[in-house]
Amino acid sequence: MSTTTLKKDYQERIVPALTQQFSYTTPMQVPKLKKIVINQGLGAATQDKKIIETALNELTAITGQKAVATLSRKDISNFKLRKKMPIGAMVTLRRDKMYEFLERLVRVALPRIRDFKGIEGKLDGRGNYTLGITEQIIFPEINIDSISKLMGMNITFVTSANTDAEGYALLKEFGLPFKNAKN
Repeated sequence: MSTTTLKKDYQERIVPALTQQFSYTTPMQVPKLKKIVINQGLGAATQDKKIIETALNELTAITGQKAVATLSRKDISNFKLRKKMPIGAMVTLRRDKMYEFLERLVRVALPRIRDFKGIEGKLDGRGNYTLGITEQIIFPEINIDSISKLMGMNITFVTSANTDAEGYALLKEFGLPFKNAKN
């Protein structure tokens, strides 16, 4: 399937390109994509329990892996929040499912965003990148007619890069369409 193409592309094209760009002495120094974490914070779920179920089903459909509910850590009376209440949904993708999701995100989902001009190129200082998406309907797995509420999500790309420059170069090689060209 397409997962092997991205993995093979990493080994055959990306590793030599990054080795040359950052003058690594061994291929083991080249940063890798460790995991992709998709997270949805659902504050409105304190009033409506169906929101969590819907979000879990949608994330499972998008990623092809079962989503889990995230629970609150403490009581906050102003938000009508009790400890261990479900307030979000998340999925952590690794290995083949990670590459498969990355390919679908870059080739199918991101181009479906209206007036899309690229994504911001700001990393977290350790070579990781978080992409915020405002609507879940950019993914073809979501049936637009069955949507009750538009919900956004954060997609975090965790890399083994030591610096932002290395992480940026790795993600750019994987095909993430950054707006501002760095390096």
